[in-house]
Amino acid sequence: MARRETIGKTQVKKDKSLPGEAQEIFQLVVGYAKQETLDPVKNLGRWVGFGLGGALLGSLGAVLLLLGGLRLLQTETGEAFDGNLTFIPYLLVLVVSGAIAGGAVKARGRGQRKGKS
Repeated sequence: MARRETIGKTQVKKDKSLPGEAQEIFQLVVGYAKQETLDPVKNLGRWVGFGLGGALLGSLGAVLLLLGGLRLLQTETGEAFDGNLTFIPYLLVLVVSGAIAGGAVKARGRGQRKGKS
């Protein structure tokens, strides 16, 4: 006598014969494999998307802030950086951007060391 049983989202015909048992085991294995492989990959893709979006927006914000700082140094310092000293605002912004990049590399390295311990 065959009866129906719901396993997960699929309805399986409960059959006590050997082919029925084999079919049930196959469906269980396929369902388990989908649950344990595809679902985590989908969730990982979502987190990677958020991370890339955040990195892109953060980088854009940093570039705009550095550009704003450069324009501030060029326009609001009066005659301090005129003549032969016009390169100094560019040099200052380059040093600040290097410090930001160095801090990011240092923070990334510190995070990797914590993960290894």
